[in-house]
Formats: sequence, C-alpha cells, structure tokens
Amino acid sequence: MVRILGVHHVALVTGALDQTLRFWRDLVGLEVRCRLGAPGYRQYFFAAGGQTLLAFFCWTGAEPVPEKDHGVPKPGPIAFDHLAFELAGDDDLYERRGRLSAAGFWVSEVTDQGFVRSIYTFDPNGVPVEFSVAVAERDPRAVTRFADRDPGLVALEGTGPQPGVWPAPEPAASGGERGIYPGFEREYFLGDEK
Repeated sequence: MVRILGVHHVALVTGALDQTLRFWRDLVGLEVRCRLGAPGYRQYFFAAGGQTLLAFFCWTGAEPVPEKDHGVPKPGPIAFDHLAFELAGDDDLYERRGRLSAAGFWVSEVTDQGFVRSIYTFDPNGVPVEFSVAVAERDPRAVTRFADRDPGLVALEGTGPQPGVWPAPEPAASGGERGIYPGFEREYFLGDEK
C-alpha cells in the first residue's frame, strides 16, 4: 500500500501578492521558502510548520472570495472550508489574537471546541483561517472518537482502507519504462535562479 507522509503543500490563489505577503509573512510569521514567477504568474511558498508548505498562486485578475464563516454549511458549489494552524499553547493563541486585532483584522474570541481552543479570522484573500491549540487528552491524532449519531453504512465498515472496494491497479512500470514529463515550473529549479 502507498504511504501518505503528510501534506506537502496547500495551494491557494491571490490577486494581491503584496497584501498576501504582508499577512502571511509579516503578521502571521511564516517564512517564504520559494518564489517562482514571470509576468502574469507567480507562485510563492511559505513554511507552515513541520514539513508543510502553504502556497499562493498570484494570478492577474484574481479577486478575494466572499467571506464564509468557518464550519457553517453553505449550499451550492464549495470544496473548501478553512485552514487550521496549530500553535504551541494558550499564550501563543492570545498573542496571535492580539496581533491580528491590532493590525485591523476581524478575529473571533477564543473558542473551546472540545478538542482544540481556537480563534478564527480571514486573510486578505477571504481565506478563512483558524489558529488552534490542541487539547491533548481529546486530540483526534492521538485519541480516536466516534460520536456520529447516524453514520452511514460505508463509515461503519471501519477506519482503515477496505479491500476489494476498487479494482486492483495495473502493474506499475519499472525502470526505463516509467515516463516523467517536464512541468512548467521545472525551469525555475534547473535554470539560473532569479
């Protein structure tokens, strides 16, 4: 079975790279780890803790999305709710809340969700952002909890991958039979750095 090591990066979109840098680098404190770009196209990566990166494509004409409250159902097409970043402790949570508020961003009160204590805000692109502190004794990464009062039949099959649900893959190509195609960002890593 293929192992997932974690989230490498989450890619979002901005039309205002300067405002995005001011928020994520200068206010939130994420280090810029990679800058790619040419006229009309940019992609910047921020170190987001552990091995995870937060990436922003900057596209001409992109506009902020309308703000949608975190975790509140919304009818119609939707594929994303919010980003949640983990902080080390309550002092960090209250300091982050103070920094966001002082910078003029709306930020919620500290909220106890049972497994995390969190604050909620929006970045300049309308991206809903949560900063949270895990409650160790209820953290789902360490303690399983199944409290869905009406789980569907598929959920009741188990927590791990279920065999026989999907067709078996064809044998993987090996050695010289494997094709790898050049991506459009490859030139930034193999050419002269700019």
